Amino acid sequence: MKDNPLSDKIRLLHILDAIDEIEAYLSGLNLDAFLENSLVKNATLMQIQIIGEATSHINASLKQQYKNVEWQKIKGTRNIIAHEYFGIDYEIVWEIAINNLPDLKEKIQVIINEIPE
Repeated sequence: MKDNPLSDKIRLLHILDAIDEIEAYLSGLNLDAFLENSLVKNATLMQIQIIGEATSHINASLKQQYKNVEWQKIKGTRNIIAHEYFGIDYEIVWEIAINNLPDLKEKIQVIINEIPE
């Protein structure tokens, strides 16, 4: 098992912070504006990587308790961005940011509220 100096709650807060960052980046943008802005695209990718990295360090018991979160898919997305960066489909990144992250944010907020300090 990896050394886990940060608590699960801190990791979950990192996920929320990253989602908030993405929401700020994409505020007022449509897909075309997103695709034309390399700064926003790359910043969004970085925050998605942070989400995946934080996810990979959350204890297995918490992941088991909250099976409604697709932990493995989140980590897998991070791995694709980190290792297959030359083949990233930014329309898929947009879809993740717009369609998946709001739901993830809600689920993470519930977990944070339910786990002890």
